[in-house]
Amino acid sequence: MSDLVSIITPSYKSKKFIKKTIESVLNQTYKNWEMIIVDDCSPDKSNEIIQEYIKKDNRIKLIKLSKNSGPAVARNTAIKEAKGRYIAFLDADDLWLPEKLEKQISFMEEKNLPMTYSSYYMIDEEDNPVGEYIVEPVLTYKKLLKRNMVGCLTGIYDTKKLGKVYMPDILKRQDHGLWLKILKKIGKTEGIVEPLAIYRLRKNSVSSNKIIAAKYTWKLLREVENLNLLQAAYYFGWYIYYGLNKYKNVKKS
Repeated sequence: MSDLVSIITPSYKSKKFIKKTIESVLNQTYKNWEMIIVDDCSPDKSNEIIQEYIKKDNRIKLIKLSKNSGPAVARNTAIKEAKGRYIAFLDADDLWLPEKLEKQISFMEEKNLPMTYSSYYMIDEEDNPVGEYIVEPVLTYKKLLKRNMVGCLTGIYDTKKLGKVYMPDILKRQDHGLWLKILKKIGKTEGIVEPLAIYRLRKNSVSSNKIIAAKYTWKLLREVENLNLLQAAYYFGWYIYYGLNKYKNVKKS
């Protein structure tokens, strides 16, 4: 296991959490990585924190966008610059457990998988435990149309098998669009049921707004996946079902 992993991290108003995020990468038992942080014109002082880490470790890189463009553009910019065989994602407020990369890259190599994911823990803004999101061990394109089971902070894909795959340029649900694009190519994949990352639930995050989330889920089904009206309505119905049963895969702390 010596292939380079490129870690993609968009940063916007991340001053409160970015230090812990970077530390979780520095603490990885898998050492061959580069962390590409893309500043999306953040108005806070997060870049000052990032620059301090860059001075200490040249594996950390910072790209500054000229205008605020959203997470899809930020992540795609980093993917374009990535030099690693593996592309992994970690948002600026989330965390990885120390053996995350080592276990997941080993899993991918042993099973010859072009893309994988894992379960993850959830915490609030003050680091208090909220629960665990437990994934299903096998994922297909049709399953993924029903709901996004892949937490962005857990997804990794192999550019040697897939080439560089970019997120659709939509404001929200772009990570779901990426996994759908990959699953459409490969048919199915496997995930690690063991939690390997920690997702931070934010009070005012866009993903927590149900109306906005529903709007962009419909947009993803119709405009990105190009499903006809009947197909889109069918899978949107599943989205509503899982939304009403959102704790189906969650073990509360």
